[in-house]
Amino acid sequence: MPEVLIDAVCGLSGGGPAYAAMFIEAMADGGVKQGLPRATAYRLAAQTCLGTAKMILEMDIHPGQLKDMVTSPGGTTIEGCEALEKGGMRAAVMECINAGTEKSRRL
Repeated sequence: MPEVLIDAVCGLSGGGPAYAAMFIEAMADGGVKQGLPRATAYRLAAQTCLGTAKMILEMDIHPGQLKDMVTSPGGTTIEGCEALEKGGMRAAVMECINAGTEKSRRL
């Protein structure tokens, strides 16, 4: 990676495991809220994220393409996607990366 991009790499990948763990934890909490046992919810959330990442890498596709592949018209997934958009998920994640990158630049 070119040195000029190291702070961005730190902002994205340096904290990435923590951010992914927080997403998995939030998914699991949602599953627990819906009645799943905690251990089952953690395993399902982690396996879902692992499988998703593997598919994107192995199929060499854009993440949006995978999202579209698994989102049925009028289905449960699009309802969940809408809830994430209403909650500002994309903006929050982008701001998270910005914050980590800026902190790295200050160090």
